[in-house]
Amino acid sequence: MSKFPPIYYSDYLELDKLLSCQNLKSEEYGNSAHDEMLFIIVHQAYELWFKQVIHEINSINRMFEDDVVDEKSIGIAVSRVQRITEIQKLLIEQLKVLETMTPLDFLEFRDFLIPASGFQSFQFRLIENKLGLSDEKRIQYNNADYLNTLEPRHRDLIMQTVKRPSLLELVEKWLERTPFLSSQNFNFWESYRKSVDKMLEHDKNIIINNKTLTEKKREFQLKNIELTRQNFEVLFDESKHNELVKKGERHLSSRAMLAAIFINLYRDEPILHLPFMFLNLLVETDEQFTEWRYRHALMVHRMIGSKIGTGGSSGHQYLMSTVDKHRIFTDLFNLSTYLIPRSELPKLPEDLVKQLGFSYSNGRKYDS
Repeated sequence: MSKFPPIYYSDYLELDKLLSCQNLKSEEYGNSAHDEMLFIIVHQAYELWFKQVIHEINSINRMFEDDVVDEKSIGIAVSRVQRITEIQKLLIEQLKVLETMTPLDFLEFRDFLIPASGFQSFQFRLIENKLGLSDEKRIQYNNADYLNTLEPRHRDLIMQTVKRPSLLELVEKWLERTPFLSSQNFNFWESYRKSVDKMLEHDKNIIINNKTLTEKKREFQLKNIELTRQNFEVLFDESKHNELVKKGERHLSSRAMLAAIFINLYRDEPILHLPFMFLNLLVETDEQFTEWRYRHALMVHRMIGSKIGTGGSSGHQYLMSTVDKHRIFTDLFNLSTYLIPRSELPKLPEDLVKQLGFSYSNGRKYDS
């Protein structure tokens, strides 16, 4: 017999309260529109899932706020980001349900919603800020600060997130603390640079000696090799990298980028499995939100055409402009630029291989 008092399913989920929240504006104005119920429920479901995503991000951010992050926390973070990506797939699929409503169905109640807009979803703004979308990257809404669309109570919640480090900032600090990059007998940075020079020289020789290429094609491919070399030079030159950070073209520090590259290149080493999975899942999270924004923009275009949105924005044009601009982990997307074949990887010294196989013990745990 349970030591806890019995509880009724409906009471536990507070269904009476939950199911009484679908109040149709069309009914209130005496012109009931059948599809408004669907519209409300889909958007309420979105907000419930947003709440869960925020719950997961908050827990991950707390883990990474410490100066030392335990290996167990990385595993937990991986499972929680995986959960976020599965929720995101549901968010995208829900658009299909909403699209069973036709543009004419939407017109039956659209005017009752003005000036309310999905742009006023303060929870989605919380998600963006907690992940690391900066004000500098954010597209303005009707040429005004997005905070101006929110009521003071929600604006205050948003401002609280600005005062705390985002997941992007916390991941940067975590990467900067990565050990293994340099020791008495091994400097990854120098070894990696030599491997890159060797790889680019090899590619250049292949192009020069390829008799099937026309002079025009050979010149074009050699220019691409040179552009690739210049891209690597920025990575090797911290001052140049910092200039790109100042311009907003890069977000992670030079050392954080180096650590992320190391993790990606040597991800087969046991101790780097989870860090690699974590970084890869952050990229997937960004990709899923990008897809969601794109699909949302297409749906809005389908529903209202070139009309102005209920909130007064340019409708689908505004939404489409956020698809690329509101990505957060772009530096992690760009890591593939700096990958080299496994056959060209610098050979790690034996003592480092032991450390990467969970034998690392210098008085503290691996705290990347």
